[in-house]
Amino acid sequence: MGPDPSSVSARLPRGSVRRTRRDRLAVGPEERHVHLDRPRHGGRRPSHAVGNRRTHEHDGHREIRRVPVRQGLRQRIRSTLLDRLGLHAVDVLSRTLLSGFTASAAAMRVAVLHDHLRFIGGGERVALTLAAAFDADLYVTDLDPTLPERAGMPKVRVTEIARVPQTPPMRQDRQARAFREYPIPDHDVYLLSGNWAVFAAPRLRPNTWYCHTPVRVFYDLHDSFLSSLDRVRRWAAQRWIERRRPEYEAAAAAVQTIVANSRNVEARIERFLHRKASVVHPPVDTSRYRFDRVGDTWLAVGRLSHEKRVGLLVETFRRLPRERLIVVGGAQMGIDADRFIRRLAPPPNVEFLGEIAEPQLLDLYATCRGLVAVSVDEDFGLTPVEAMSSGKAVIAVNDGGYKETVIDGTTGWLVPPDSASLALAIRDTDPARLAAMREACGARARSFDRSVFVARMQELVERVLVLR
Repeated sequence: MGPDPSSVSARLPRGSVRRTRRDRLAVGPEERHVHLDRPRHGGRRPSHAVGNRRTHEHDGHREIRRVPVRQGLRQRIRSTLLDRLGLHAVDVLSRTLLSGFTASAAAMRVAVLHDHLRFIGGGERVALTLAAAFDADLYVTDLDPTLPERAGMPKVRVTEIARVPQTPPMRQDRQARAFREYPIPDHDVYLLSGNWAVFAAPRLRPNTWYCHTPVRVFYDLHDSFLSSLDRVRRWAAQRWIERRRPEYEAAAAAVQTIVANSRNVEARIERFLHRKASVVHPPVDTSRYRFDRVGDTWLAVGRLSHEKRVGLLVETFRRLPRERLIVVGGAQMGIDADRFIRRLAPPPNVEFLGEIAEPQLLDLYATCRGLVAVSVDEDFGLTPVEAMSSGKAVIAVNDGGYKETVIDGTTGWLVPPDSASLALAIRDTDPARLAAMREACGARARSFDRSVFVARMQELVERVLVLR
């Protein structure tokens, strides 16, 4: 996907960036320049890549496999050389490292690494948006090759670096190993997204981590997660956490720049990882959403998982037999959706649709009565912004990222996280009042538009690349 008006690589400053360093290498009167070679943009790609790519029918399978191995070796040599020279990887601008500290932004290559591309969630949309905006190569585990097109970004180039088990914690272990070891080709900057892609940070530099949240079962959801398990599984999970958390923290410590998706996550990063982070809210392409009418059915959108508090939704609408709720979203990896729903014993006025096509979701936003959002201390929460993009009010629990998006009394209501309070807020709404919030909802959503996200991420990447 070549540069277009929304492609930030086309907007980076042209020409040279120069800086004089005291530690320039010199022998007598002559300067010694160190050149670190790397393949040009558009080189060979693994055969298991999808998207807008060139094909090389004359390349043999063995040669395609060898190229990434050499490139991975270059990355290790480069890291070691930088450490011995006392340089920071942020000083690496392009193919020539020390020769006048000159680099051209026009040929910048960007890689985006994300945990997986198996289903469409907020993190997956962020990774695809970054890849599209920077004309980047996207590397993931568990690639569903139809997902970029279903998410509206069919030209993103995606490479699957590993297939991993669906059952935790083997899934997380294999993802961490894949990002730690897979020989990803050289790029000028690496954007990491998700929990396990961060394991690539020690060897891929310069890097920036877009952090959706530190792994919550390691920290703030540790006790509630363990209490939900039987004794044997609880013991095994505790041993796994004790073994993996230090490894995770070591990988996170190798990140050079951290970007949090909300002020809520920024606080977690400082509390648990003892790092500072910039805040850039996730993107929503507000132009894709529309308002049709204030309908009769409430909507909830999110994965079927422990932290999404789906049980609270069910209990709320059990109190409201005259109201109807549609729940959209597939099960989190390792969760059997049918069994999960059966345990909730939902009443007849609650319907689970699972994962649905994007056009159908847009229709539901356009025609629903409003959105109900109840996740536990939500990292940020894209769904309220999506609903407001359709001119729909949001009833959300008063914690987490919802407090950064929903304006109480203007674009919806923030209420205590219990079924009685939620039911009362829903019961007190009427179509006229909801329709009157339409303009305020649209205006609020536009402050989180994709263009805002792309411009802010451009600034941060320039900060990594440009020497001051």
